[in-house]
Order: sequence, then structure tokens, then C-alpha cells
Amino acid sequence: MDAVGRYSVPRWWAGPLDVEGLALQSVEAAAEALNLYTRTPGRYSTTPVLTAAAFDSFGHLRIAGRKPQGFAPLSGFRKTADGWIRLHANYPHHEQRLMQALGATSTEGVERELQSMAALEAEAAIQRHGGIAAAVRTRGEWLSTAMGHAAGSGPWVAVEHADGTTSGFGLRDVGAATDAGTSPGTVSGTGVGDGADGLPLAGVRVLDLTRVIAGPVATRLLAALGADVLRIDPPAFPEIEDQFVDTAFGKRSAVLDLGHAANRQNFQQLLAVADAVVTGYRHGALDRFGLNPRELLAAHPGLVVVTLDSWGGSGPWNGLRGFDSIVQAASGIAHLYGQEDDDDGWRPGALPVQALDHATGYGVAAAAVRLLAARRRTGLGGAAHLSLARTAEELFSLTGTEGKAGIENQAGIENQTTTASPAELPSPEYRSVDSSFGELRYVGPPLLDAGRPLDYQSPPPAYGSSPPAWP
Repeated sequence: MDAVGRYSVPRWWAGPLDVEGLALQSVEAAAEALNLYTRTPGRYSTTPVLTAAAFDSFGHLRIAGRKPQGFAPLSGFRKTADGWIRLHANYPHHEQRLMQALGATSTEGVERELQSMAALEAEAAIQRHGGIAAAVRTRGEWLSTAMGHAAGSGPWVAVEHADGTTSGFGLRDVGAATDAGTSPGTVSGTGVGDGADGLPLAGVRVLDLTRVIAGPVATRLLAALGADVLRIDPPAFPEIEDQFVDTAFGKRSAVLDLGHAANRQNFQQLLAVADAVVTGYRHGALDRFGLNPRELLAAHPGLVVVTLDSWGGSGPWNGLRGFDSIVQAASGIAHLYGQEDDDDGWRPGALPVQALDHATGYGVAAAAVRLLAARRRTGLGGAAHLSLARTAEELFSLTGTEGKAGIENQAGIENQTTTASPAELPSPEYRSVDSSFGELRYVGPPLLDAGRPLDYQSPPPAYGSSPPAWP
């Protein structure tokens, strides 16, 4: 049995942490939310093959026959005077801030400057300039920091209901009643039928203000379930094209500058008839546009709001930018996955997939669907919040390495590579579709609907090709 005691989790990724359990149970959280929403226990489920493929959707994707581009050259691990640091510079503006912070003009210059600095010194300098980096910490070092302590507080999914009450759930609660104490079999109210196309979220309007992986994965799943998802991006910072292609299946894409008053008025019109809003920027970044969850609920009591960020709403890093790889470096994951290297002696490592992103994304989808189910009963919306850092704590918890025990058991964890030889899963089912980007080879969503695999309703649209309006 796994740490939750619900089923035996096969191991198909090498490494000391239970990434398989995190993947399966986060997808199952979304499946159970849908079973609650449709009042059909067992209708939605998942399998290891579907889940593993979906968590590596970017790796399986082919765009007109080519592999999508991964991390930019400046992103990744770099040596410092006393250890290692992880950089993230996939976006041009993040690369510029990183260069400015270090007074460098090239990758070689960045490496030279970092080798003259302590890891924590470099981390602080880059963060001060709005760049994105984290020193590679051991698990014990992370837990001893104020941010590490804050990251582990509260539930994985923290929920604030429109009536002011709060609740939440974690991966250990998957399989239990988590919708304000109501089990799927005792939901009151009228029955719920699927839309005309047989999809449970047909007719649900979702405003998608997310980027990169976690948020777009959540809204990609909502779109596959029939929701009308309108993704909105700022014109000054366009999304990386290959990343957009991977996560924009079934959506519409618009560009809107909320810095202009007229555009904010247009956005308010979108909000007035939206059912849900999902945001994925750093904590508090959208507050200046009136997109704080409490303000949104005050103006639109029936709205469902789900937010996600890297570091959570408390702690000294709560307003900083971050990404999956950066959270891995800070929280001790990169250190646990480190290996001996011929050139460096030892170098940090990473999870086999962007598991914090994907697991958080399926948690976001689960939260949105549960709040939609609760709204059907009460007429009121609610807000939920997740963070990549909190998902990292769920991963450690599943592996039995949380809290004080994580420090005490760290040596044993570091000496592990896997509990057994990882099993080789069958190859996923590849699908293909024509798009404005060329022919796409892709894998579908990680859910079965009554035993049948889901698919996306349409290929990714051209970026920014839709007006910021509901049809």
C-alpha cells in the first residue's frame, strides 16, 4: 500500500520520492470532483498509463514533426562559490533581469559571476532585480527557513467559501468527502445532466489568466470537459509558443492589456457572465486590476475563483516569481535527486517530469469543479488557492518525509534511488490533429469517462486569435 493506504502505486520513474503517487492522486482528485459534480460515482477515473503520459505531455508533443523546445540555454543549474543555484530564464524579460542582477552580458559572464558568489548571495541579488533563481538547499535547510515553514502550512487546496467559512483538502483526503462535509451520495438539489455534447462542463464559462504549465494544465482539462475557456494574456509578455501549443488545446486565446481603463471595463463585462476565473500569476500581482479573490467575490457572489502561485500567500517569498524547477531547488528536491558527475563531482538533479506543475494543475481543476458543484447547491461561489511550494510538501508527505521526520530521515532518503526497479509502462496512445502550427502529435487528458478515454475538443488556436469576448 502507498502512504495514503488506498492502493498500491507502481513505480515507473526512478528516484527517492513518490512522484507516481503524487501524479495519480492529483488526477484522481480531479476525477472525484467530477464524480461529485455529475453525481455519478465512479464515472471518471484514471490509469497509470494515462497519468504518466499527461504529466509528460510536453515531452510527447510533436509540432510539425519536431520536438518542442525545452529550457533556454541560461536556465538550469550553475555552480557557485559554495554550492549550486538553479536559474530560470526561459522568458526574455527574466533573462534580462538575471543578466542585470549579475552585471553580465553572456552565459559565460553569468557563470563567471556566480562562481565568485555564495549561492544564497546570488539568489538574493537575482531576486532583488526581479529575476528568478533559488539556491540548491538540502531538505533540512529548507525546513529551517521561514519560507520553508510557511510553505508547509495549511491544506494543499485552501478553500474560502462565499459565506466566509473555510475548508480545504490534501492528497491524503482523496477519496473522502471534501465539499464542505458533503459526500457525493448526499448532495441535495436537482439532478445534473451533461450538455448537448455529453460533456459535464458544457456551458460553463472560464476566464483563464494563467501561464506556463500548472494553470494552463488545469484549464486545458476544464476545456476537455466542455467548458468554454477564454485564455487572456498581456501583450507585453507573449507566451512561449511551444508551451502554449502544449496547454491550449480546446481553448480560445485573446490578448488584452488590463493596464488601460477601457480594457478593464471590457474585462468586467467578461466577468459579469463568467462562471469561473483561474489565475496563475505571482501572489498579489493582479490585485491592482481588481482581481483579488475577495474583491471578485464581493462584486460577483456567484463566481468561482481559483488562484495558484509558486510560493503561497504567506512567508517572505510570497510575492516572488517562481517555477516548478525553482521550487524543486529550494525545497530540497534537487538535492535529493543529485548524482555523481564526471565533470562536477556531484551535481543536483530534478524530478523526471514537471510534477509539481502538473499535480498543482489537476488540484486547481479539482477545486474549480468542487466549487461549481457547491454553487449549484447554494447559489454562491467561492475561492480556492494552491501553490507549487505546497504541492512539494504533499510530495514529501506521500514519501513519509515531512516535518521533523524529514530532517531526521534525510540521510536515508538521500541514499535511495528507488524502492524497486521502475516498471516500464506501455506506450501511450498518440493522437494527431492539424492546427495552425502544423500537424500535432499529442497525448490526451489523463481521465476515462465511463471507461472511455477523453480527448480535447479542438487543437490549440493561434495565439491571440480570438477577441476578448464570449461568443
